[in-house]
Amino acid sequence: MAAITKDMIIGEVLNEHPELVRTFFMNGMMCIGCPASQGESIAEACMVHGLDGDALVDALNAALEA
Repeated sequence: MAAITKDMIIGEVLNEHPELVRTFFMNGMMCIGCPASQGESIAEACMVHGLDGDALVDALNAALEA
């Protein structure tokens, strides 16, 4: 998978990289197990939850590089 972007669907990212669950949690995205996450983009979820999508994407990509 290429670098993660805000347009990617959370469920697809986690299917490809289940190890990123912790990074989602550590950045305030606690609802990754809800049904909406299977069709919701990172940007949409961040907007709904008042999170900084750019910061989350940066953290996810950093975790992939680690």
